[in-house]
Amino acid sequence: MNADTVLRVEGTRIVSGETPIVLTGLGLGGWMNMENFITGYPATESQQRRALRRVLGADGYRRFFDRFLSVFFTDADAAFLRSLGLNSVRVPFNYRHFEDDDAPFVIKQEGFRLLDSVVDACARHGIHTILDLHALPGAQNQHWHSDNPTQWAHFWSQRQFQDRVVNLWEHLAEHYRGNPWVAGYNPVNEPADAHGDAIRPFYERLEAAIRAVDPDHILFLDGNRYSTQFDQLGDPMPNCVYTAHDYAVPGFVDGGPYPGVSRGRYVDRDQVEETFLERTAYMRETGTPIWVGEFGPVYTGDPERDAQRYRLLEDQLEIYRRHDASWALWTYKDIGLQGLVHADPASPYLRRLGPVLEKKARLGVDSWGSTDEGIRHVLEPIEELFETEFPDFQPYPWGARRWIHGHIRHVMLAEAMVDEFAGAFEGVDPDEAERLAEAFAFDAAQVREPLAAILRRAVARG
Repeated sequence: MNADTVLRVEGTRIVSGETPIVLTGLGLGGWMNMENFITGYPATESQQRRALRRVLGADGYRRFFDRFLSVFFTDADAAFLRSLGLNSVRVPFNYRHFEDDDAPFVIKQEGFRLLDSVVDACARHGIHTILDLHALPGAQNQHWHSDNPTQWAHFWSQRQFQDRVVNLWEHLAEHYRGNPWVAGYNPVNEPADAHGDAIRPFYERLEAAIRAVDPDHILFLDGNRYSTQFDQLGDPMPNCVYTAHDYAVPGFVDGGPYPGVSRGRYVDRDQVEETFLERTAYMRETGTPIWVGEFGPVYTGDPERDAQRYRLLEDQLEIYRRHDASWALWTYKDIGLQGLVHADPASPYLRRLGPVLEKKARLGVDSWGSTDEGIRHVLEPIEELFETEFPDFQPYPWGARRWIHGHIRHVMLAEAMVDEFAGAFEGVDPDEAERLAEAFAFDAAQVREPLAAILRRAVARG
């Protein structure tokens, strides 16, 4: 496959030259933007990094992360994805790879070296990349995956944070201008502007700044409220794809049978399609392409339940095929919850983390992939208190119950566990730290074969 021209939007399609292209691929979560359920730590990436630096020392810390970042995605990974017929990878990254908080607007070249390694590896195997700024200064949403330890998204209220993001994207656009293997820029992952009045002006400002440097690449723009709400975006801007995220309730860790009742609602294929149509109504109404930037179930290890999750995924992929929707499944590689490829449970890294992972699950610390079953005795009185004393309190974005869980499970308990996680690395010397990171190398990991087969079939159907 050759890429002679930069992809562009033409009506409802993405085209390469004059040829329509449907982007089919995965997200590279957990690499340049780490997430707790993907690699096993509690709380946020920055909290994890500070704790590991203290325990491993400067040299051990450097060698662990240098090795982790170099083996997580290589030519072997790109070749594997291409063997499935996939043609795209969404590449999330944290702004901290490009800029330090104590030196705003000073761009670090190391971030480009890392991004280039994946862009180039994918290009060698005929795969496009979508560059996704997943964590912004000030945090663009309320949750851990924007490296946010507080549940407050300050990005939308402080001009300094917005100025820094515009500056970063100007440098990124300059660096990747004219690169035909970069499908485009996904400049803000899952924005959550609580008041809804800042997102459109910021998108307009950002679009103008990027176009002044790079007039050609597509912008993939997420809707508000975690890429599910588009009514605040106004009319579409030129050469833009608007991005829906389409997680289905039966695919969550607490989801019910599929088809069946999940969270009090019966969900079958028709209801999954109805939700997809609701989330992508803006695209059809405006005559713009559909790209599902994230979706996908988690897996339990129970064969019967996982078979239902695979059925759900196959139904989603068939729905996307019928509606000419491009898609990027979340996620490519992790420690076993959701990834197409996952670290070997017998690896030294996961053996070392075993007690920490058990405690995280017992306390429901991770937002993605754990439940509150083990701490209902803590949560129930607080939930009842809020129902009685603050019945009208429904904080953005998902209401009081999830806000309570966010503070208690995913902020308070998660932060308390960070040092315990770091303690699992006590006594690890720099050589061993580097070896531990090898758990994420393709040759050391395992492929979730049923998922690989589903993706291969989906791409083959066109």
